[in-house]
Amino acid sequence: MARGTKEVEPINYYPINEAAARRAKEMNSFYDYKEGSATEEYRGMVDKAAALAERQKARVAPMYHEKIDRLLDTYARKLAENMNHGYAIDARVPSVMIAGPANFPVGKKEKQNQARHSNMEEWRHIQGLLEKIQSTGMGGISADDPAAIEKLQKKLDGLERSQLIMKEVNVYYRKHKTLDGCALLSPEQIEQLKAAMASSYRSSPKPFESYQLTNNNAEIRRVKERMEQLSRQAEREFSGWDFDGGHVEMNREDNRLQVFFDGKPDADTRAELKGNGFRWAPSVGAWQRQLTDNAIRAADRLDCIKPLSGEKPSQFQKKPSILKAMQEHDAEPHRETNAPVKKQPER
Repeated sequence: MARGTKEVEPINYYPINEAAARRAKEMNSFYDYKEGSATEEYRGMVDKAAALAERQKARVAPMYHEKIDRLLDTYARKLAENMNHGYAIDARVPSVMIAGPANFPVGKKEKQNQARHSNMEEWRHIQGLLEKIQSTGMGGISADDPAAIEKLQKKLDGLERSQLIMKEVNVYYRKHKTLDGCALLSPEQIEQLKAAMASSYRSSPKPFESYQLTNNNAEIRRVKERMEQLSRQAEREFSGWDFDGGHVEMNREDNRLQVFFDGKPDADTRAELKGNGFRWAPSVGAWQRQLTDNAIRAADRLDCIKPLSGEKPSQFQKKPSILKAMQEHDAEPHRETNAPVKKQPER
């Protein structure tokens, strides 16, 4: 590769069912289907997403590039699944213009419209992935990110380094009454601090005021707590359960708590799920939300997915793993059997 040429990740397109797209067109329009038009439309949308991903990669550090590529691939895959599902739905019942009003299957048409609505909700969710691509590397670190702990550690290292530098610069200034010659700062930083101190309302300004050290220290504690939380969550063994009318799975790979019903839940149940942060995902056939402690607490409040045992979902998560307990027991140093034992006086 020539020097200075930027390597672009190849786009991974997923197959579009042209036969289903043609059938959907025939069931809803008098116009002929243009061969390949569904695939062309799909690829055009993916190309736009890929261009967005490349622009975002140019804005952020290389450590975020893999996540952006992964989000783009998820977008391309889910978009193909959604479009193919949409074609299958459109082909179920013809339009009244095509079939005519006589003996028109009204009941089937209503079910088709409900399926279209659900598929459109999933499409909106998929388009939300574009916002995720656009925000990657620009703000906080998501718990969904497999490298979250690693990124938080880098952030923590930077904060601790800043805390140390701020303290040392203040010591230097107290000792020398000037910032000139401070090896910890660049000439530009020295001039910026001088200007800030000159414009300060304080009678005895410092290069770094106490509130700056306090705020930075508070952020250090917050990042450490977040790392501990994510570490505990990564080591935790989440357990699913069965309930009357379905089951719950803990999908660690996708970081989702997923609720599977044997049939379509009624309107009240769907409203209750939505009110507790669950969203319908047609691609997996489940109601789901991010797998966190808050998700478990939300499940505790939902009578519609109450475990058959009568326990709360959170009680399952608190049960220790027998295998893990055995492993920890085996790892403990055993006391020597021939070691002298202190004889206790008889009572």
